[in-house]
Amino acid sequence: MTSIDMNSDMGESFGRWRLGDDEALLTVVSSANIACGFHAGDPSVMRRTLANAAANGVAVGAHVAYRDLAGFGRRYVDETPDELTADVMYQLAALEGMARAAGTHVSYVKPHGALYNRIVADEAQAGAVVEAIRGIDPELGILTLPGSAVGRIAETAGLRVFHEAFADRAYTPEGTLVSRRLPGAVISDPVVVAERVSRMVLDGTVVAIDGTVVPIAADSVCVHGDSPAAVTMARAIRERLIADGVTVRAFTAA
Repeated sequence: MTSIDMNSDMGESFGRWRLGDDEALLTVVSSANIACGFHAGDPSVMRRTLANAAANGVAVGAHVAYRDLAGFGRRYVDETPDELTADVMYQLAALEGMARAAGTHVSYVKPHGALYNRIVADEAQAGAVVEAIRGIDPELGILTLPGSAVGRIAETAGLRVFHEAFADRAYTPEGTLVSRRLPGAVISDPVVVAERVSRMVLDGTVVAIDGTVVPIAADSVCVHGDSPAAVTMARAIRERLIADGVTVRAFTAA
């Protein structure tokens, strides 16, 4: 039977500032990428999100990022590899400790925002992230784009590597994501998104922004949790997948 993971970024509220409906999303997705306080989140938010993930049987991933609260982790930070390794280790250690207290554990890492995009090609920064993961727990997996530098380096280092596709983001003919600065980069219609995900999972392809068909292989599909329609979209995707005979389960459970 075909199966796929659904992941979403969570725990991105901060203090009295609220972002997304994590409680509702945790009843739909199978993996939660939980912010570790560097681009979003705070200890109370982390603790609450971990407890809710544990209660719903949702796998936990560390959503590590550059230290950039004001820019929501979407700005590049000029850190040395040693500084980046230390920052990622700090985030992993914090989330893992709180996860244990909540009765769960961290099973993978998914970098966020600018860091995620940078380590697709930047081998020095990618190596720093891999070193941090190995230093904390070499059993952790990493979730990244197919063909990324961090994926290659992580695999060579003996880490488990998983690939993801994006449900609500447009793709270029080269198989990369269309920049958010360009029109049409984000798709907001739940029906259209559910159809795209069904095609990704069952056919292994996605239609690029110029109409060409691009091959895509993914262990997980990301549904962004910070949009107003995130829960509606996630439910539409899950319902469509189940109707297609696809099982939704955490990729780390395989």
